[in-house]
Amino acid sequence: MALSDDLRKRVVEAVVLGGLSRNAAAKRFGVSIASAVRWVTRFKAKGEISPAPIGGDRRSGRIEAHRDYLLGLIRRRPDMTLLEIQECLIANCGERFSSSVLWRFFDRHEITFKKPVAGRGPPVAAETGLLSCLLERSGRWISGGGNPVKKRGPWAVAHLRVVTPFRRSRSGS
Repeated sequence: MALSDDLRKRVVEAVVLGGLSRNAAAKRFGVSIASAVRWVTRFKAKGEISPAPIGGDRRSGRIEAHRDYLLGLIRRRPDMTLLEIQECLIANCGERFSSSVLWRFFDRHEITFKKPVAGRGPPVAAETGLLSCLLERSGRWISGGGNPVKKRGPWAVAHLRVVTPFRRSRSGS
């Protein structure tokens, strides 16, 4: 929990205007030396005493910069695997992303995947259409060769193929 702006202001004023050292100001106001140092440094650098925002997503910005390219890629080739998508990103954008980063990107954009059936090529349009209908009725599912199972996360996702290369509206189902 962040300490009050009033306390921060008094510590910063004691250092900047009062001439106290950061250590002396920290001791006088009963805060840690590290906090006093951070507050004064932040004030001198940015002119602010309020705490910086905490939390939030700080890592997906790099992949989101390629959003249009990735969504266009799977619209053109809806049967791509995550490994193929990785290779396209390296070749065309010069960027490397792990398959789990790609999985989370597509999950945020509500694009689902299924495992290829052993010994077969990419799914034919009729299979994809049938599975898409199943997906539309029951939420996001992937097929594990037999019965469909609810997807759990980025486990063994490198060879999964895109099932629904379009954004579905969220329904109450």
